Amino acid sequence: MKAVAYTEAGGLERDNALIDIELDKPQPGPRDLLVKVAAISVNPVDTKIRKKRPASADEPQVIGWDAVGEVVEAGAEVQGFSVGDRVFYAGALDRPGSNAEYQLVDERLVGIAPTELSDAEAAALPLTAITAWELLFDRLGVSEGGGAGQTLLVVGAAGGVGSMLVQLARHLTDLTVVGTASREESVEWAKSLGAQHVIDHSKPLLAQLQALGIESVELIASLTHTKEHYPQHIECIAPQGKLAVIDDFDALDITQLKSKSASFHWEFMFARSLYQTADMAEQGKLLNRVAELMDASALRTTLGEHFGTINAANLMRAHALLESGKSRGKLVLEGF
Repeated sequence: MKAVAYTEAGGLERDNALIDIELDKPQPGPRDLLVKVAAISVNPVDTKIRKKRPASADEPQVIGWDAVGEVVEAGAEVQGFSVGDRVFYAGALDRPGSNAEYQLVDERLVGIAPTELSDAEAAALPLTAITAWELLFDRLGVSEGGGAGQTLLVVGAAGGVGSMLVQLARHLTDLTVVGTASREESVEWAKSLGAQHVIDHSKPLLAQLQALGIESVELIASLTHTKEHYPQHIECIAPQGKLAVIDDFDALDITQLKSKSASFHWEFMFARSLYQTADMAEQGKLLNRVAELMDASALRTTLGEHFGTINAANLMRAHALLESGKSRGKLVLEGF
């Protein structure tokens, strides 16, 4: 089968940072689905793994953690899926990724793809939808239909996770949603997804919130540059508030949250699959719920730009744009 991989960890300055290769088609285990991949999207985790995870010519690494495709084979213990089903998923960090014609994925991590979306539109959703859902409902503890009288500050509202989080918060809760963005097109994107207010994260946040009549925020979702914004998060968060983060950074002084009795929460959507938790199947269930909301037009795809066919050259372009910090929504590739 065709695949895109790397044989040496590192940056994009090399022409062979990603390469087109041929691999054997994998064989499903008892709970695996073998999926013929139709479309994929690119996430920051792809670029981080490409830079750090060891690889060699004998052990090439196939990355990618977002896909939509067709089930072509199912393991002996699989339930709820059949050959021919059109599915979408983010998969597991410790298994070969979706930058290949065929991929194995545990059935518990898989949802039936939205029928009203194209392959490219559906491929933009899984990882960011799971991350946003878990962050909002599991980490920040908001209940569906709840949140009245509270404000959610989404730092990085125009990115992949932010684009889903804004929508989920607006359509499934009564929270007031304030997004942050620094470029005109990003501001308009966040507003179009439902943010009631959008402020500029390149400027002091508290003054902008106060200008809106918001003295503090009960919930903060810090999706990018947490280390840089952390002092402002301390200023903005309300007593007994909650701060949830997803990005990587050096150590923070967590004691700064103590005086407000505020709490700190990590969201890492791969934790369930990495540790084979008892509730792994919740990811498949929430993807099915997201698909229902998409088909009912309650949510919309976060596809930002289509990068063409799935190959090494196009994936390198997508990685480069993602690393520039100037992408909006999700970057998608389709077909081999």
